[in-house]
Amino acid sequence: MRARAAKTNPANRFDPTHYENTDQEAWERVQHDVPTEVFADPSRTIVATNNSPDVGFASSINPYRGCEHACAYCFARPTHEYLGLSAGLDFETKIFAKHRAPTLLRQRLTQKSWVPQVLAFSGVTDPYQPTEQKLRITRGCLEVLAEFRNPVTVLTKSALVTRDIDVFQELARHGAVAVMLSITTLDPKLQHRMEPRAARPSKRIAAVAKLAEAGIPVGVMVAPVIPGLTDHETPAILRAAAEAGASSAGRVVLRLPHGVKDIFANWLEEHHPERKAKVLNQLRGLRGGRLYDPNFRDRQRGTGNHAAHLEQVFDLYRRRFGLAERLPELETRHFRIPGARNQLDLFSP
Repeated sequence: MRARAAKTNPANRFDPTHYENTDQEAWERVQHDVPTEVFADPSRTIVATNNSPDVGFASSINPYRGCEHACAYCFARPTHEYLGLSAGLDFETKIFAKHRAPTLLRQRLTQKSWVPQVLAFSGVTDPYQPTEQKLRITRGCLEVLAEFRNPVTVLTKSALVTRDIDVFQELARHGAVAVMLSITTLDPKLQHRMEPRAARPSKRIAAVAKLAEAGIPVGVMVAPVIPGLTDHETPAILRAAAEAGASSAGRVVLRLPHGVKDIFANWLEEHHPERKAKVLNQLRGLRGGRLYDPNFRDRQRGTGNHAAHLEQVFDLYRRRFGLAERLPELETRHFRIPGARNQLDLFSP
């Protein structure tokens, strides 16, 4: 199958029944080149909140559900199961677009209960996945945030992010924006197999350079770090990011919640069978013998000697290349409600 990481639709963990395919060849013929479908999402709110101590943000905006980037390891895949779908092919091919997101966001920011705060794009799936090029929902939301001068952070694997430099520059005038490019590997062949519809590594590095040149605070997220497969690339990724103009760097170790474990194991079997045992065994070593540990903080970093080694290597090269641990704090003091004449207007009926 071209440009798909998952080859099947594993059973939904909430569904008490599921179908078994007894004719594998017929199934593969039916599933070959599954087209992407985009559906309208009927959500009535757009700002999501969380109290997870290891996420790094309290409020976020997700313009899309599902992600056509189709990363084999994506921790967000199980979210599609809440829609009655599968974490496999369904997550990559059935995309739900929140067309009303800019309108919903404007309504939320004008409410008296709104407290200016940093909003993250996105908490779950990529805000610049391929369908954004046509639908421009993320851009519409950013334009609203620029109008209100509400701070925003963006995390993406797409070079499409540079399309919106004009909006970022307006936000940057008020210290209200930061952008992170997620880079897993610099090997284009490995990247294409693992993240089939995301931007090539060279394009992501070029996007870092373009954003930095435009005066946008930009960093790199080495994520996910995959032990036994990509962990050796950490120094090279940090060097390339620093040379491109990144000012900070973060990292997350591979997470495989729920059905993602089997999807990623199947991907390893197909593309890197010689490394499958090594990768999975090293993951178990980081997770107390399991492939996934859901505990806060541990799920992002792992535990034990190998986890400590990964952290030490990252910190060593981050400092060597002059990269900060995090981007500068963003400003909320410039927030305004467009059209309000003075502060008293904000509290008028």
